[in-house]
Amino acid sequence: MRLYNDFFGEYGGRYIAEVLRGPLEELEKAFLGAARDPQFQKEVEELAEHYTGRPTPLLYAENSSREVGGARIYIKMEGLASTGAHKINNALGQALLAKRMGKTRVIAETGAGQHGVAAAAACAKLGLQCRVYMGEIDIRRQHPNVFWMELYGAEVVPVTSGSMILKDAVNEALRDWSSTFETTHYLLGSALGPSPYPDMVRYFQSIIGTETMRQLEERGVQPEAMVACVGGGSNAIGFFSPYLEQGTPRLIGVEAGGLGKGPGANAVRMDGQGRTGIVQGYKSMFLLDDDGQVQPTHSISAGLDYPGIGPQLAHLGKTGRITFTSASDTEALGALRFFAEHEGVLFALESAHAGAVALAAAARLPKDSAVVVNMSGRGEKDLFITARALTPDAWNQFLTKEVRVHEKK
Repeated sequence: MRLYNDFFGEYGGRYIAEVLRGPLEELEKAFLGAARDPQFQKEVEELAEHYTGRPTPLLYAENSSREVGGARIYIKMEGLASTGAHKINNALGQALLAKRMGKTRVIAETGAGQHGVAAAAACAKLGLQCRVYMGEIDIRRQHPNVFWMELYGAEVVPVTSGSMILKDAVNEALRDWSSTFETTHYLLGSALGPSPYPDMVRYFQSIIGTETMRQLEERGVQPEAMVACVGGGSNAIGFFSPYLEQGTPRLIGVEAGGLGKGPGANAVRMDGQGRTGIVQGYKSMFLLDDDGQVQPTHSISAGLDYPGIGPQLAHLGKTGRITFTSASDTEALGALRFFAEHEGVLFALESAHAGAVALAAAARLPKDSAVVVNMSGRGEKDLFITARALTPDAWNQFLTKEVRVHEKK
């Protein structure tokens, strides 16, 4: 696979204001130089081992496989990486690149908060200032991650424009970068945006797939299917990366089916609802209305409600190398509970969408086959969502009691 691509088929590119053309060209040159520099690669590898905790385990989900009664299920445990998700792989890589470029300040956007936490932690580790833009709605539903970001020393800026979710946080980050690029690096968290971001994020996240491939080979396992959730697509493109130019295994990307079909009820781009468009600096598949405006989205998971998809994933979906499907809010919650009860593994809500499809795929396959699912993050961050959804009465009673105790103090 080429290290750098302006376009993936018809998707990708660099559709940006003139003020950002220079910063993106500077970033492209720095990235290509760093990716070919053994010393930079060594620094990334040392941080991955000693700070991130790589390699992350590949768990044979024996209990779950027995319960399903079909294919063996394996879980790539990215949730055990430092900061609780795959996002740290890219955050550390880009933060190192920012230092190499002489930048002193990093800005980032976040939805579920995992990228924001990873960016904040990476900046703390490497001595960089950090500001994270986060939609006001996401701040409310992912408040534990806001606390961690601030504890790492980051400034968290609420975004109150638009729908107040991830796409709006991206807009604010781009506005900031337009006026501060001389000292600032924009640490974009997913495999989207103007080039070179899609290639750069895939490069730093490809460690997920290369580790998984090696771990499977060591066990003599040839997977029938690989399953990953897809918001913007950073965990999926990293997980799938070593298999993209092969005919097997089957690669399955899972989008947020939300509450069902219809505008504003989901974030499904690749089943016919999405349209080709240019948004936030790149060409891809987006949820757009008849006037070309971005439609509202919904997902129980704050990390999957972005209206667009990374350009390489869109291209691979169009060419058929990746099969796209979706899981509903209810199915994701069901998978979350299933793996918790049968495997002692707590999926993030984003990852639980992939877990739901992996369970269904395994049930249809023979016992001598294997399905691998990427647990891109772990679920403690979702406490305020999952507890309310799964045990509403007990959760409301707990919160009410805590408020009363606090008021008495």
